[in-house]
Amino acid sequence: MNALLGLLFHSIGGFASGSFYMPYNKVKGWAWESFWIIGGLFSWLIVPPLAAYLTIPGFGAIIANCSTPILILTFVMGLLWGIGGLTYGLGVRYLGMSLGNSVVLGFCAAFGAVVPSIYYTIYPTVGKVSFTDMLSTSGGQLVLLGVLVCLLGIGISGRAGMMKERELTKEQQNASVAEFDLVKGLIIAVISGILSSFFNFGIEAGKPMAEVANEAWKVLNPNQGEFLYQNNVIFVVILWGGLTTNLIWTTILSLKNKSYLNFTDKSTPITRNVMFCALAGTTWFLQFFFYGMGESKLGNGASSWILHMSTIILTANMWGIYRKEWSGVAPKTKWTIAAGIAVILLSVVLVGIGNSM
Repeated sequence: MNALLGLLFHSIGGFASGSFYMPYNKVKGWAWESFWIIGGLFSWLIVPPLAAYLTIPGFGAIIANCSTPILILTFVMGLLWGIGGLTYGLGVRYLGMSLGNSVVLGFCAAFGAVVPSIYYTIYPTVGKVSFTDMLSTSGGQLVLLGVLVCLLGIGISGRAGMMKERELTKEQQNASVAEFDLVKGLIIAVISGILSSFFNFGIEAGKPMAEVANEAWKVLNPNQGEFLYQNNVIFVVILWGGLTTNLIWTTILSLKNKSYLNFTDKSTPITRNVMFCALAGTTWFLQFFFYGMGESKLGNGASSWILHMSTIILTANMWGIYRKEWSGVAPKTKWTIAAGIAVILLSVVLVGIGNSM
């Protein structure tokens, strides 16, 4: 039952993440940095502590009483993840929902599955799987094989993007992705995918806070398993880091482009734009709200992370089809992107099996 619930929660979270960018497409007359930071205020500053307040009594005291090294490490992981989240927006901007998410999240899945184990090799911790452990067991080897297969799937997806670029005119490319730029998009997507994986590492770093919330809940609810919402307190700290990175960069762009004038430009639907940004930001946070619930059922191993990423990739590609991002390309190109997605999903199966061995 725990495995089924974990699968369900991760699927809901993946759907939320794969869908969150859609409301941004409804924002009219604003620069990218304007709608990105307004949505981000909901994603990283407003909704996370609200969710923690509603689910974890005394979450503020848990953060206040946490050791400084743990808080700093969790925050720094959030800073690094914030760069990944920032460049994710640019990756989708230049590649579109389908190709952008396949490349970004494929890398994110692979590195997020491996990074924690490398950390525990350097800093051994009881009950945690190190990279050395993975190399020495059949299950761990299968997980690493899944990561390599995932990277192969990313390569195939990137190949499909190059085929699309050759086949379509600039006007056709821009009809579905307004600023399509394959080279720039792929470079940004690789950077984003690697750094975005640090969110998973941040969860590991902040786990002592979740354990405090979990133990307090168990005292009040004996013999009822693990606390479903224990990770919400971690998300508050990680997302402070993410907010810091994104706020600095969008402020620089806003001053450079004078796009801060968007917020007072009455020729644009300001209230409507803010509402769509709020919807996008809140939907974005729901991915980790449900990720935390799924993780409490499956654990924060490689399978939780890569399962979450795979559902995002599937959802984003469904939206890509809806937005006709692959319209007008040759059947071979469509089969190539489909093969890339299938290989990425195969990697998920391999990692899931390996993690259960």
